[in-house]
Amino acid sequence: MWVRSALAYRASFLMMTLGGIAMTALDFVAIVIMFTHIEELGGFSLPEVAFLYGASSASFGLADLLAGSFGRVGGRVRDGTVDVLLVRPVPVSAQVAADRFALHRVGRLIQAGLLLGWALWHLDVAWTPGRVLMVPVMVVSGALIFAAVLAVGGAFQFWARDASEVQNAFTYGGQTMLQYPPTVFGRELVRGATFVVPLAFVNWVPALYVLGRGDVLGLPWWADFASPAVALVSVAVAGLVWRAGLRGYVSTGS
Repeated sequence: MWVRSALAYRASFLMMTLGGIAMTALDFVAIVIMFTHIEELGGFSLPEVAFLYGASSASFGLADLLAGSFGRVGGRVRDGTVDVLLVRPVPVSAQVAADRFALHRVGRLIQAGLLLGWALWHLDVAWTPGRVLMVPVMVVSGALIFAAVLAVGGAFQFWARDASEVQNAFTYGGQTMLQYPPTVFGRELVRGATFVVPLAFVNWVPALYVLGRGDVLGLPWWADFASPAVALVSVAVAGLVWRAGLRGYVSTGS
């Protein structure tokens, strides 16, 4: 229904999609301008930074397209409309994910895909089957990790009622952080993004393997291939937290 309503006004949909592409592209333009004054950022070249940017943006774009509506849970809790979701014979999580499905968010995914393709074309990497396979695996695994963070943020709003900004700090903020090399951040922040909220497995850890760079995170060799497992564990934990939040929901009585 939401897809049909979005396509009913095709000019508006097209403008919103192109606007999304332009807004996200401007972020990378800022990085390009930065590279007109420097040759490396944290030891990473422009194609390598573009690879990090494109991979994290593609993962987040996919998660935001499919699970971005979890950010609206707080509004539904405050106005009591979660009650409507509870009486329908469909899992509440599926209803929330599909709520006001914003198809124009595909613009972020298109921009990320174009940039990722440009980066892969310009990377000076000895491609092996393992490195080629790692690229789609890291994008899909990263999308699952971001979706899990979105779901946990949505569940948190069952208790906090209005904490979408906290959720945004880990989703939008995390995605922005992952656009840059881990070497430009403090060691404690990198450890937090690895062991507390495992955002490092979205692109930092697998990207270092693809780029043939040494580990800067202090992880064992097998961690390079751990993104799918981390994604599955994150989704499982998000499912448990979501169910706990749903059980703690108290209706407004309206």
